[in-house]
Amino acid sequence: MNYIPHTDEERREMLARIGVANIEDLFAAIPEKFRFPRLNLPEAVTEMEVMWELGALADANADVSHHACFLGAGAYNHFIPSLVDHIIRRGEFFTAYTPYQPEVSQGTLQAVFEFQSMMSALTGMDISTASHYDGATAFAEAALMSMAVTQRHRVIVSRAIHPHYRRVLRTYTQFNPHIEIVETDPADLPDQVDSNTACACIQSPNFFGQFEEVSADGKPWALADRIHASGALFVAVTNPIALGLFKPPAEYGADVVVGEGQPLGVPLSFGGPYLGFFCTRREFMRRIPGRIVGETVDRDGKRGYVLTLKTREQDIRREKATSNICTNQGLMALAACVYMSVMGKSGLRQVAHLCYQKAHYAADRIGKLDGWSVWDDKPFFHEFVVVCPAPVKEINDYLLDEHDIIGGYDLGQDYPELQNYMLVCCTETNTREEIDALVEALAELK
Repeated sequence: MNYIPHTDEERREMLARIGVANIEDLFAAIPEKFRFPRLNLPEAVTEMEVMWELGALADANADVSHHACFLGAGAYNHFIPSLVDHIIRRGEFFTAYTPYQPEVSQGTLQAVFEFQSMMSALTGMDISTASHYDGATAFAEAALMSMAVTQRHRVIVSRAIHPHYRRVLRTYTQFNPHIEIVETDPADLPDQVDSNTACACIQSPNFFGQFEEVSADGKPWALADRIHASGALFVAVTNPIALGLFKPPAEYGADVVVGEGQPLGVPLSFGGPYLGFFCTRREFMRRIPGRIVGETVDRDGKRGYVLTLKTREQDIRREKATSNICTNQGLMALAACVYMSVMGKSGLRQVAHLCYQKAHYAADRIGKLDGWSVWDDKPFFHEFVVVCPAPVKEINDYLLDEHDIIGGYDLGQDYPELQNYMLVCCTETNTREEIDALVEALAELK
């Protein structure tokens, strides 16, 4: 229990015990001019005036409600059915935290269980956790789990994996001198795998929107077989919306499937909160980071839900923990659960189909413009790379200022060799009129 001194004598005794004469001595290390600054606050105003001011600031943002958006790169503008927001704002969900006591947390536990079940079905994997902070941390956790499973410390990572994911992986591992992170071109990845490799990691669709070659000569597990031949695990990063239309990673031999769940009913929200999904094979059940909710029956034979295999408390004991992931992104997992329930198989397939068709329509039109070209060496989903005749920043500034269009992602920020290359995204929310307006605006920039 924390002790709070109440009398001057008690305060003096506490200060004496820690070796200082007064409270001010505790701040001696801080330069005097910074110790007790006075805040230069404006005069008080009414709540109504505050709302006017905040509204004016919000209106200054270029948001997807008022602008056509062709920016993706890991966070996507999808339509979210109103039921998603209605459900997650219910008090019993909105304020809930980690479900310590199953007897009073059945609604939250069932929602997490349903989320896990649907993510397992979507990815084709045996089990799913719920959940991680975002796709990047889920990816880093996959690499750490692979090292724990194989007792190896070399991780092969495709350079076509999202740059932020690769940075988070390095943040997780930078202080362990035994861990080796090797970044390579996707085509060279199988040749980098050796007997010291814990896992080889790809993203498909990759950061450039393209599908990676995972099959060869009629063998769907061609890439997986080469990775497994050295005893390494195969980690696949994927887009959950793409799985509504294309083959899940389990069908081409992935051992761990991770990614960003934001496309599943979570708004852009200027960067978060999001949720990372983590799915794997049953044999790794006791090595996974995060937690699993299981379905059981009580002593009366009634169906119930519990945290299974391990408790949250295990994750805060370092000597026993499988991960430092502790807080459950439960509200975002619930949003994804409701979204998938509302959309169903046919709905997810329709969303993926619209994304695919609209992106290919846009790519075809942009590719016909003089001075512009599109990467078409591999099949792509709803993002594609455009080679631009001018710096991407200048193009995006023009699109925003003159046409109220949020342009694509400047790939030169993360790939120095791709200066003047733009990553363009289309989702089901982009109308044909918006795409045509984008093409016409680009045509003006000859």
